[in-house]
Amino acid sequence: MSANITRLPEREPVSTGRPLSLAWPLPAVAAWTSAWALQILLGHAGLGQAPAALLACLLPLAFLPGADSRMRQVCLLLGYPVMLLGGLLAGVLPAWVWLLPLGLLLLLYPRSAWRDAPLYPTPAQALDGLAERLPLPAEPRILDAGCGLGDGLKALRGAYPDARLEGIETSLPLSLVARLRCRGAAIRRGDLWGSDWEGLDMVYLFQRPESMPRALAKAQAELEPGAWLLSLAFPLPGMRADLRLPAGGHTLYAYRAPFRAASVRPLGLRRRIDEGRNAA
Repeated sequence: MSANITRLPEREPVSTGRPLSLAWPLPAVAAWTSAWALQILLGHAGLGQAPAALLACLLPLAFLPGADSRMRQVCLLLGYPVMLLGGLLAGVLPAWVWLLPLGLLLLLYPRSAWRDAPLYPTPAQALDGLAERLPLPAEPRILDAGCGLGDGLKALRGAYPDARLEGIETSLPLSLVARLRCRGAAIRRGDLWGSDWEGLDMVYLFQRPESMPRALAKAQAELEPGAWLLSLAFPLPGMRADLRLPAGGHTLYAYRAPFRAASVRPLGLRRRIDEGRNAA
């Protein structure tokens, strides 16, 4: 007796050898809280204020493994010293001075970009070897939607040297820096959701989970058959990735239009498959 059994896609292996890691920004919060607690303890132990503060500022070094990018490492290390400096200046500077950082933040991230990801630089060499796994036609047209400082464009240039690269970024300062860093790319300031994705061979995203349903709807409406959508770290909801690759500490999800819905495994199906194999 034989049974015809459809082979289901295997699940990705779950590694159990890695230590439990905290999602960002929890490592930074833990580092700064620990530094604050250490400074208090050292002060109560009789150590001078300056030495206690110095040792507390060094403590976040132990939390660096929890920051998976250079930007996050810088934030983790400088966060507590900046807090101490703010406390020292609180009674010296006039109140309006504290509005300057807020103004700078609004300049970097205008209100229209609040629903999108903040500055998420693509790790260096994250897309190395991608062309071998995902070949494109000669001189492909590739868009980095939300290019930030241009790290994604530089990684795409490394993967596809002959590509016609384009970038779009809501923030004016970030788009200007990206133009300086990526001379061969056509970068413009604008809304990535209002841009036209028709005619593109590939769209690259490094957004956040809340943005992925919107990205899926736009890609389904505008990407032509055969075009690719790449998403670093976050998958498209309900869609089956054509390719998954490790990329700079993240997973790179690649989807080819038209997208395929992920198969849903009914409850108890594994048991029925095992029973069918035993019967065979």
